[in-house]
Amino acid sequence: MDGEELTEQETALYDRQIRVWGADAQRRLSKSHILVCGMKGTVAEFCKNIVLAGVGSLTLVDDRVATDEALFSSNFLIPPDENVYRGKTLAELCCDSLKDFNPMVRVSVEKGDVSGFDGEFFNKYDVVVVSCCSLATKKSVNEKCRKLSKHIAFYTVDCRDSSGEIFVDLQDHIYSKKNLEETAECKLQYPSFEEAISVPWRALPRRVSKLYFAMRVIEKFEAEGCHPGDVSIADLPGVLKLKKELCEANEVIKAISGKGDPLKNFFFFDAVDGKGIIEDISVSNPKSGS
Repeated sequence: MDGEELTEQETALYDRQIRVWGADAQRRLSKSHILVCGMKGTVAEFCKNIVLAGVGSLTLVDDRVATDEALFSSNFLIPPDENVYRGKTLAELCCDSLKDFNPMVRVSVEKGDVSGFDGEFFNKYDVVVVSCCSLATKKSVNEKCRKLSKHIAFYTVDCRDSSGEIFVDLQDHIYSKKNLEETAECKLQYPSFEEAISVPWRALPRRVSKLYFAMRVIEKFEAEGCHPGDVSIADLPGVLKLKKELCEANEVIKAISGKGDPLKNFFFFDAVDGKGIIEDISVSNPKSGS
C-alpha cells in the first residue's frame, strides 16, 4: 500500500474521516482488502460500516441459501421480499445491498467453503473475519493466514444466545499511540487462535470471564457433531453489543492504519449483567484484563 495516494474523488468523499484519523490512515484503508465469511446479523453492521469507511474491496463468502429464518437473524442486509431473496445465497443478497452504500468500494462474492481455500487465496486480503463456522475452520483459516509472508489481521466472531465473543490475531503488530503531545511506537505480539485456546485452564487467573470457558465448551460440543442452536431473536442483546464493538469498524480501522490501541485478544459480552470484558489470553503470559 506504500506509495499509493488518495485520488481527488476519494479525498472529497472521505474528507470528514480524514479530519478524524488522518490522510495516511484513510490511504491505507482505501487500499485494503477485506474478506468476511459467514453472513449473519453479527457482522452485517460491520460490513456496512467498513464499506462506508472506504475500504478498497470487500469479499463475502456464504453459500447458504436464504430462507425465511434468515430474516429473523437481525441481518438488515437481507431484503424482506421473498421474490427478491428466493434462490439466492446470503452472500449474494448482502453483496447487492452493500453495493448501494458506497459505489467506490468493490463488493463481490466468492463461492465455496472457506475451510477448503488454500493459503494463497488469503494472500489477497489484509483482514479476514470469520463467523458461523466450526472450531476446526477457525483454526485452519488462522493458521493459513499466519503462514503467509504478509501480516493478515484475523478475527473470529460468535454470538450465543445473549452472549458473544470476538477473537483478534494481529500477529506481530506495530502501532503508534499518542500521549499528550508525543507519539510513541508500540508493539504487541498476538498468539494464534489455537495457541490462545490451548492455554491450560489451571494456568488462567481465576477472574477470567466465565464466557471464555462457556465458548470453549460449546465449540467442543459442536465438534462432536451436536448443535446447541443458531442465533435467534433471543440473541439480539449479544448481537447488538458485538456490533458496537467490532461492527463500528473501529477495531479493523486501527489494525489497518496502525494507529491507536487495538483489542488484545478476546472480547466478551454477557447481556445478563450488561458487561463487556477484554481478556488478554496468551501462551507465554496468560492474564486477564477489563
